[in-house]
Amino acid sequence: MAEPATIDESPFPLLHLTPCIGTEVHGIDLAQDLDQAVIDYLSNLLVERKVIFFRGQQISREAHIAFAARFGELEVHPFTANNDEHPEIIHLNNDEAHPPYINIWHSDVTWRAEPSLGSILRARVVPEVGGDTLFANMEAAYDALDEATREAIDGLEAVHDNESFLNGMRANGASEEAVAAKRAEFPPATHPVVRTHPVSGRKSLYVNRAFTRRIVGMDTEASDTLLNKLYLQAWIPDYQCRFRWQPDSFAFWDNRAAQHYAAADYWPHRREMERVTIIGDRPR
Repeated sequence: MAEPATIDESPFPLLHLTPCIGTEVHGIDLAQDLDQAVIDYLSNLLVERKVIFFRGQQISREAHIAFAARFGELEVHPFTANNDEHPEIIHLNNDEAHPPYINIWHSDVTWRAEPSLGSILRARVVPEVGGDTLFANMEAAYDALDEATREAIDGLEAVHDNESFLNGMRANGASEEAVAAKRAEFPPATHPVVRTHPVSGRKSLYVNRAFTRRIVGMDTEASDTLLNKLYLQAWIPDYQCRFRWQPDSFAFWDNRAAQHYAAADYWPHRREMERVTIIGDRPR
């Protein structure tokens, strides 16, 4: 296993947003066919810093997809508004008629048996003020728990589901038969409450308010109480960074060890984003 590159070894200028998480990488053109050594460096930096950012990347959709594909197989999301020509691209567009709704701390697609490695999000149109995305280091959040809680949750499992998306299907007029078919295609998944990163070996909290429903083997009240305590770890500013978007800025986050929150403070103004997601492995 390659060790994450240190600051001194970086072939690119780095700007760290906070000590705990988030780094802007400068002096790189994502449209280029990057050497494998650069891809390896960015992979290691991602593991170390949890989310990395690039600015001023006026690249094509094809280049966005090609860059993401250097890190693994790409996902086609079964519930979102995907690009007609490039279904790997999700459109996340909000305006006065389409208010934002993902202002909740979460990890992406944890309802999958093999949730994503990470996502690469591009800003197309951003409001003059607002619409930032916040990221939380869930390894640091786990480390900060008291010893008794860490001992209590190690070895526990939780159920994750996509009920929020199924409810969206209903709201858009889908029949119960169609909803049931989609639920059967993507049934609930069970993952460890504490995940071990497949690259670094570090432990992190792997439950989130958007998709985690209950802890296996606990009654509802005990499960809800414990989950609410763990959810709140993402809210602590010491483990966060906040990214101010500009057109053609990119964020690449490690979905295995970070959560994110898209601030909804800009409504009714426009915010248009495009996301490509890399398939990951089964959490352990």
